[in-house]
Amino acid sequence: MEEKLEDKIDFKNKFIKFYHSNKVKFIIFFFILILIVIAIFIIKQINESKNITLAEKYVQAEILLSSNKNEKAKQLYEEIILSKNKFYSILALNTIIEKDLISDKKKIIEYFSTLEKSTSNKDNKDLIILKKALYFLKESNTQESKILLTNLIENNSNLKKIAQELLDK
Repeated sequence: MEEKLEDKIDFKNKFIKFYHSNKVKFIIFFFILILIVIAIFIIKQINESKNITLAEKYVQAEILLSSNKNEKAKQLYEEIILSKNKFYSILALNTIIEKDLISDKKKIIEYFSTLEKSTSNKDNKDLIILKKALYFLKESNTQESKILLTNLIENNSNLKKIAQELLDK
């Protein structure tokens, strides 16, 4: 029993000595830790405000589109695509394709490539590739569409069944 008490006192003394000899390092460590937490919070706030701004632009573009102000809506959609937001960029490109706001096929393919490069999530990337394949089918470019669908199947994508059904048609 006395040994345990002595060990506790000894550990306490060692810890106090260690703390006093490394007081500056402890202070620097906690200061850096606090700065990191603050930086993470600020970055989160900035990203949230960017997301809110993009949501507002998307809604504004939808309103412009319903008011037959297609050119202004197209500009907003393109701006949203170039922001590389993982949610609104895909929606904007879908709307552009669905409403035929851009007739330049090269530009639309460029937008698909931009979204593919900006997406790190495999499922989102596969979804973009599937949409690109559907766009090629719509534009009667079946060879390019088959290549993309085959790649989805070979890469064992979650969209493998859909890609297989499209290839079978």
